[in-house]
Amino acid sequence: MTRSNLVGGEMLNWSDLHPGDARPAATGPAATALLAAVLSPDDTVLLAGPHAVELVEAVAGQVTSVDLLVRSAPDAEELAELLENTKGQVFCGSLDRFAFGPTSGGEAAAGAGGGYDVVVALDGLDRLVGPDTAGFTWADSLERLVKVLRPGGSVLLGAGNAFGFERLVQPDIAAALPRDEDWGRDVADRAPAGFKRVMRAVEGAGLQVRQTYAVFPSLVQAEVAVTAVDGFAAVVAARAVASRNDGPVLMDPYRVVLDAAEAGVAFELAPAWYFVVGAPELPTVLPEGAVPGGEGVLLEEHLLMALRSDDQAELRRVIPQYAAWLGAGGAGSPDNVILDRGSFRLFGERQELDVVEHLRRFATRVLEGGGRVPWPVAADPHQLTGRLASMAGIVVPEPEFTPDEVVRPRGSAEQLQTVARLADELAHASARAILFEGTVSGIRRSRPYRIGHAVLNPARVIRRRLKRVLKLVRR
Repeated sequence: MTRSNLVGGEMLNWSDLHPGDARPAATGPAATALLAAVLSPDDTVLLAGPHAVELVEAVAGQVTSVDLLVRSAPDAEELAELLENTKGQVFCGSLDRFAFGPTSGGEAAAGAGGGYDVVVALDGLDRLVGPDTAGFTWADSLERLVKVLRPGGSVLLGAGNAFGFERLVQPDIAAALPRDEDWGRDVADRAPAGFKRVMRAVEGAGLQVRQTYAVFPSLVQAEVAVTAVDGFAAVVAARAVASRNDGPVLMDPYRVVLDAAEAGVAFELAPAWYFVVGAPELPTVLPEGAVPGGEGVLLEEHLLMALRSDDQAELRRVIPQYAAWLGAGGAGSPDNVILDRGSFRLFGERQELDVVEHLRRFATRVLEGGGRVPWPVAADPHQLTGRLASMAGIVVPEPEFTPDEVVRPRGSAEQLQTVARLADELAHASARAILFEGTVSGIRRSRPYRIGHAVLNPARVIRRRLKRVLKLVRR
């Protein structure tokens, strides 16, 4: 006995909701916000593919009827029990075997395709079929979903990026260490690579995309989705990517995202995208409020630019203003403060630290990012903190050195940059030492020095002898 409807191609010993060696099901605040913005109470919805339990519950609580299509038999049973009191059914199997329309009175209407108001596939199309299905391409999956959509209905489609930021900051070991879900499939079954190809494939299926979102940090954990990766949205995206890649990396994820945003290519390099078809007017940021509004620039970026260009005048102008703002009740490190025409405001939550601790946090982030500084500070955050604090008239006491104070650059590329900077500083120091040694040697060989030495040397001898005589007399 089973609570779900088996349509064929189901996976009996597999779970996408509780994977052992595979990606988890799609979830995240951005996904929840998108569903809340699109779905209406009278909609009939098909939720295709693995979606986290909280997303399924959110959809079931918003609409009249919801059908689920999953390939995992254990997942289908769990979801069927969860939705026991909800109008709709759970179908278990591969998409190529699915030919049902929306439920009516709890019964499946076979062959009644084209009846769902909304088709949701935020996890993408890759996990709608199992290993028993061969030769069913990504385009075929999309075409099959379109067939069960009523004319004028809405589609919420997720798509992962095969060449996103993670390919730039993390080595790709999937080919050498494949996961259990990476079974052999036909070459043509792969999803289109790149945003433009995915867009063409969606439009080729007869769908008019109304809105596209870049999703961060991943398709299965959608913390934030934005229509444009620039300004403060780029900062939020950079934080999301950096939080996901907190181990050893090839390059600093935070800086990679911000540099890509400045170059105008961050949207195409996003980890994933949402494509929305036939929905009403949607917000530009999901969830709303995730990206701060208003004008200005992140204080950290402004100070970093001043360091790179050796603009010490700007540093001496801004840092005292920032210290004064902190003294007046402000609470935020430079990575959490917006500078807007000489005024400051918080970017996120308050950070109750003193001025020196805020500046030390900034100094640490500079060194972790391999940033250029106009002073030979090596890898010591305390020395850089002291220089910055002195611009605001603050003296930082010299602490006892501990090995933990040495900051290691975030990524391999930043480490190489730091090595090159230290080698350059060492070369300059060696050149200055050679110049100083040559100058001293030249002075010692000069006639005035030798005459003075000949005159003063007997005087030194007499002085030392007189001191010994006086010492004996006193005894």
